[in-house]
Amino acid sequence: MRDRTVLLLAVVAIVSLTGSIATLAVTESADSRLDQTDDTSVSVSDGATGRFARLHAAGVTGSNVSVGIVDPTGFDTESKTIAGQVAETRGFGVGPVHNTRETHGTATAAVVSRTAPDADLYLARVDSVDSYRQAVEWLVREDIDVIVAPVSFYGQPGDGTGPVARSATQATESGSVFVAPAGNLAQSHWSGQYTSEVVQNRTVAFTSESRENYIRGGTEITVWLSWDRDHAGEEYTVELYRTNGTDARLVARSQPYRGDDVPNERIVADVRPGDYYLVVRGPASPTGARLRLVSPTHDLQHTTTRNSIVAPGTAREVITVGAYNSRVDQLEPFSSRGPTVDNRVGVDIVAPDRQFADAAPDGFVGSSAAVPYVGGTAALLLDANDSLSPHETERLLERTTRDVGQSGLDNGTGHGTVNPVRAVRTAQNRTDG
Repeated sequence: MRDRTVLLLAVVAIVSLTGSIATLAVTESADSRLDQTDDTSVSVSDGATGRFARLHAAGVTGSNVSVGIVDPTGFDTESKTIAGQVAETRGFGVGPVHNTRETHGTATAAVVSRTAPDADLYLARVDSVDSYRQAVEWLVREDIDVIVAPVSFYGQPGDGTGPVARSATQATESGSVFVAPAGNLAQSHWSGQYTSEVVQNRTVAFTSESRENYIRGGTEITVWLSWDRDHAGEEYTVELYRTNGTDARLVARSQPYRGDDVPNERIVADVRPGDYYLVVRGPASPTGARLRLVSPTHDLQHTTTRNSIVAPGTAREVITVGAYNSRVDQLEPFSSRGPTVDNRVGVDIVAPDRQFADAAPDGFVGSSAAVPYVGGTAALLLDANDSLSPHETERLLERTTRDVGQSGLDNGTGHGTVNPVRAVRTAQNRTDG
């Protein structure tokens, strides 16, 4: 099998958690086959230690599989958790690949290292849509098998047609398994159409009684407003106001974002502590445009969890992963939900996002943590059966899940939570014919 790479792109929107969890136990074994013990005997509390230790003991470790990680924060390439597996590093855009100050990229790589301890790591740092696309293209040229992309690009279309999503789809069509996050926007996303039912005097009404959408969070505020391409020639804007309960003052107004070819605007502001709300304005007459308002930094007062998946998770033919809290056996409340704007389910599977919380000093939780868990599992599948195509790998992961959430396929948990032992065993059985 040629070297295979799992691209792990760091999600810009990551949820922080202080705490630790048991580290992965890795045991080598001369037996190259997984024992046929029923995987359901491994309880949720066994978590990563129980599930992955069994696979590693059976000799399924990601050997001969290359894992690529693309992250906007860079990596501590000398960290003992990943240093022995780093095969190559590459920088795209501004900033060195090696970075000891930020932990996100290193934590992402550490999760892959723990799940697939014999995989080779290829690390790339990116800082924009263009540099992200260049990194994905580099991995495709290197004949990469699995691209895992826990990065969230905001202001992109929700139907998979934007440049970020198209890059992911093209990678899959070139033969790479592409794993992406659903995102962490379920509590910080609103969407609706600019119709007579919601527009009052050029202003969007989030409810029948309110045209203000209050935000909750810190003093560094980022907000994105985007709309569909059919209405690209129209002007929409989001405004940020500070209020004392009686009077309100305009603090910032969104400006067009020039970093892609998508109709969108954003606000990036550093403000004083206080009460703030958002107002969305548009043309004098209703247009029917689909509007999407998101904040990667703040929760919104008025939200719609539907359609909250972010690019590249909105792409067609990728494996889109939601964040699942296996400690309480529930979908994380912030985990983005489908369907996509073009009515695909949106979330394919979910994965534990707290199993490796100790991968970063301040905790590593959210879809950034769930995606490398699935990426490492995909690397194990390819170790067990190197003939699997991207489509076959995705179907194996989906078919071997444990159903959670609503019964059957649903927009929050997809097919269910990933089951590494069952998935690898099924892949090996395919090899056996």
